[in-house]
Amino acid sequence: MKNLLTLLVGFVLVLTSCEGPQGPPGSPGRDGGLIVAQAFEIELNFTSANNYEFFEPYGFETYPADVTLVYILWEVVNGQEVWRLLPQIVEFEDGTLMYNFDFTRTEVRFFLDGSVNFNTLDNSWTRNQVFRVIVVPADNVGKHDYSDINVVMDTYGITEFEKH
Repeated sequence: MKNLLTLLVGFVLVLTSCEGPQGPPGSPGRDGGLIVAQAFEIELNFTSANNYEFFEPYGFETYPADVTLVYILWEVVNGQEVWRLLPQIVEFEDGTLMYNFDFTRTEVRFFLDGSVNFNTLDNSWTRNQVFRVIVVPADNVGKHDYSDINVVMDTYGITEFEKH
């Protein structure tokens, strides 16, 4: 039995220390080998005239599997901006308000949704709403926690947002 166990352990060690042929090189990253995320900031007004939605072209190339993240400037506390990942829901006595978005390869759409009458909302909910948009390269989708904009900015080396 001891000889069998010794033989089995030796066989496992031989197999785990073997090296096979080198595989093919991986696909190159974008921007000269670096995986980069495109980002911009936009300030919007949601009104009945624009049907409480706004379409914004990216202004840069995206790839089929890229994912768009949108954050809203929720509040400023002691001079610190608080950003929240969309969608965000606000409860009112007469219904709910949801800030939401969807995207294609060429543009992102920001919109209000919910059961509250948008026409009765205070301007603080519909005017001068600031959003940050980050297009995450498909190579990294699902590899990070995207709920914290600061982590996303650090991960992708984003130091500023182009104003749209």
